Amino acid sequence: MRRLSAGLTAGAFLLVSTACGSSGGSSSKAGESSGGITTVKVGLIPIVDVAPLYLGEKKGFYEKQGLKLSPTLAAGGAAIVPGVASGQYQFGFSNVFSLMVAQSNNVPVKAISNGVASTGVQGKDFGAALVKTDSSVKTAKDLEGKKVAVNTLKNIVELSMRASVKKAGGDPDKVSFVEIPFDQMPAALDKGQVDAAMAVEPALTTIKDQGGREIASPLVDVAPDLTVAMYFTSTRYAQQNPGVVKKFRTATAESLAYANAHPDEVRRIVTTYTKVPASVLAKVTLPKWPAEANRASIEAQEKLGQEFGFFKKTPDLDTLLP
Repeated sequence: MRRLSAGLTAGAFLLVSTACGSSGGSSSKAGESSGGITTVKVGLIPIVDVAPLYLGEKKGFYEKQGLKLSPTLAAGGAAIVPGVASGQYQFGFSNVFSLMVAQSNNVPVKAISNGVASTGVQGKDFGAALVKTDSSVKTAKDLEGKKVAVNTLKNIVELSMRASVKKAGGDPDKVSFVEIPFDQMPAALDKGQVDAAMAVEPALTTIKDQGGREIASPLVDVAPDLTVAMYFTSTRYAQQNPGVVKKFRTATAESLAYANAHPDEVRRIVTTYTKVPASVLAKVTLPKWPAEANRASIEAQEKLGQEFGFFKKTPDLDTLLP
């Protein structure tokens, strides 16, 4: 399975390299309307984490900066990285670990704004490892020899799941990780296609509503107050469009602060870009949206990535992070 995931990752980055080599400068440029509003394409995941951007767009925070967001949904951050690197999107949302993996594969990406953080509380986080209620699996160690759903391979979800298995005394290399989008995890677990799922909200609450049982809080197991994801762009776009990047960063900071202060509005806005009912969203555990990334937690991810052999070379955090 590790060889398979490595091959998939290598294939994705080959596509990135090809796209970067064949595209002209125009593909990295955002479109500008006659009214002076710059439209930027943003690669996002249909999960609670990105609610601040939708709120910020609705509240006019981006318009105030002269920006209009054009969101495009994907299965995970690892899938968004190639789109940003090739100029298909101007900005993207990705877990920090996928950005580190990309950089270690010479993909030119640059984090520009904080995205989302763990609550840091065991059993009360917005991400969790879950099994069916009648499963024989009691702890993460019991996942040895089992199939575990992650949204994309070689990302923070797989990394954190490995961390939980190791913490529980198990061997992460004996776990079979299966790539399934978050919104498809509830059905996959219910039908027995996988033995467990590492899900985030709102899929986490959906699984619990169908009888799922939580066995670990993997994001919390990686590090206290874990910085899970950030917004990013390509290094080329950042160099060519510093003004747009600054405006995006400013509007996003205002959006993160607003989301932290208005949880009810967060729950309502999620219904506009997911198919999750409001009744489910009323019960979800919201993440934190701090203004700044937690450098120590990112360094903890880097250490685990090296331990599990995910990097071709050590990431340069000073270059990657804002």
